Amino acid sequence: MVSARCFFQSLTTGRGMQPFQREFIDFMVRSGVLTFGDFTTKSGRKTPFFINTGKYRTGDQMNQLARFYCDAIQTRDVQFDFLFGPAYKGIPLVVAISMEFSRRGRNYPFCFNRKEAKDHGEGGMLVGHAPAFGERVLIVEDVTTAGTSVRETVPLLRAAAGVELAGLVVSVDRMERGPGELNALTELQREFRMAAFAITNIGQIADDLRNREVDGRVVVTEDLYEKIRRYRMEYGGRE
Repeated sequence: MVSARCFFQSLTTGRGMQPFQREFIDFMVRSGVLTFGDFTTKSGRKTPFFINTGKYRTGDQMNQLARFYCDAIQTRDVQFDFLFGPAYKGIPLVVAISMEFSRRGRNYPFCFNRKEAKDHGEGGMLVGHAPAFGERVLIVEDVTTAGTSVRETVPLLRAAAGVELAGLVVSVDRMERGPGELNALTELQREFRMAAFAITNIGQIADDLRNREVDGRVVVTEDLYEKIRRYRMEYGGRE
């Protein structure tokens, strides 16, 4: 369990937010992707918030989502040669993000994996760009809680070519423990020696939405904020 001091520091990260991060939070609320209530995660944890990126379902939403990803990537100044999206949710993400970068004058190739190896035609596990030795890859995910899919992805990429891991970007950092006591993104960053970051995190979300109206409705009340605080106290990871 994290200390009260670690929790306080993580929950107040809403200070100094970039304008695009607040826009992204409102975008998630309006898209029905970010919801609050009583949910159970895949790991069995009872959580007062849920992020369902499957709710992104229109071209306009994907255009906006790609813009937020690109803003986060450019703010971090990550240097990479191609994008990789793990199947399945990572596939539309890398396509949309590469298109947004093209509009910004930067033409990045992308690839993604199949769930099953193809034994005819060109064969193999990867579709799209063929990684070359020494190329830097930026992995794109929707939400990472424990980092399982990334740990499955890295051996696949390394088997295809001797790539370098430039980083991992996700839409929301739930700021929860991975297999150890650290935040899952922090663990991935240390384990693979790469950048690992999110457009925003649950601390910023809670602070930004606390008692603030979005389209005439207060999304995070004091009672809900307290539930998020208790959840973070129980499951939050150290930075």
